[in-house]
Amino acid sequence: MSFKLKIPVLTYHSNNIIRNTYAENDHLALASDLETIRELGFRVIPLSRVVDWHQGSLPDEDVTRAVAITLDDGSWFDYYDLDHPTCGLQRSMFNILRDFNLRHGPTVKSHATSFVISSPRARSELDKSCMIGKDWWGDQWWVDAVSSGIMDVECHSWDHVHTHLDKVAQQDQLKGDFRQVKTFDDAEFQFSKAGEYIASVLGSRPSLFAYPYGTASDYVVNRYLPDYQSRHKYRAAFTTEPKAVSKTDNRWLLPRFVCGQDWRSPGEFKGLLESI
Repeated sequence: MSFKLKIPVLTYHSNNIIRNTYAENDHLALASDLETIRELGFRVIPLSRVVDWHQGSLPDEDVTRAVAITLDDGSWFDYYDLDHPTCGLQRSMFNILRDFNLRHGPTVKSHATSFVISSPRARSELDKSCMIGKDWWGDQWWVDAVSSGIMDVECHSWDHVHTHLDKVAQQDQLKGDFRQVKTFDDAEFQFSKAGEYIASVLGSRPSLFAYPYGTASDYVVNRYLPDYQSRHKYRAAFTTEPKAVSKTDNRWLLPRFVCGQDWRSPGEFKGLLESI
C-alpha cells in the first residue's frame, strides 16, 4: 500500500451559470475538463470507489491516475437540459458526461456523484429565492440518474442551513455556516433525517455526505459521525479543503477541489492535475 498515492476529487455547481465562459459557467468548465482529464492520461471513477480505496477495500492499481467528479446542491441543472433565462440552453451535467462517454467509446465510463439537498420544502424555497421559481429543484430525476450508471445521488444535508431559507434545522437559526450544527438534535436532522428522505425516493440510504459550505463542527466530525454510524449510515464525508484524497485523511474530512475557487481556467486545471 502506497501512502504517496493521491486522488483528486473535483467539485462543480451546476447552478453556477453567469455567462457562457469557462470561468463563469460550470457546465462549460466540466465539458472542457473532461477532455483535459483524458488528454493527461487520467480517468474518471465513481466517488464510491475512491472511498473504497481509502477504506482499504480496493488496491492502489485500481485507482492509479484516477479522479472523481462531484456536483453540489442537486438542482435540475444536474440532470436536465434547461433554458437558462440569460445564457440560453444549457447541457446538463448528466448529458455532458453521457456525451463524453459516447464520444470516446465503450471503455470510457465517466461518472459523477450529485450531492443533493434532501428537504423538499427547502428545495422549493430555494427554487424561488435562488433561481426563477420554475420548480427546477425537484427530486423526480434521482431514480433515473442512479439507474443510468452515470450518476450517483448522495447527501448534501437536510437544508444546507441556507441563508435564503425562512427556517433551518439549527436550534439557534444560525444560517450560512454548517459548523453551527453542533448538537445531537441538529445533526440528526442534517444527517439522519436527510438520509431517510433520500432513501424514501431511491430505496436505499446514501452512504456519502458533503458538508454545505465545505466545513463541519468538531462535534459532527469527532462525535456524531463516528459514534452514531448505526443511525446515519454514512461511511465518509467530504469538505472543500483543496487537496487530493490520501490514505492518511480522516474519513469524515475527505478533501475536494472546487471549480471557480481552486481553478478558473483550462490552464489552471491542467496545472492542478499535473501537480498531483
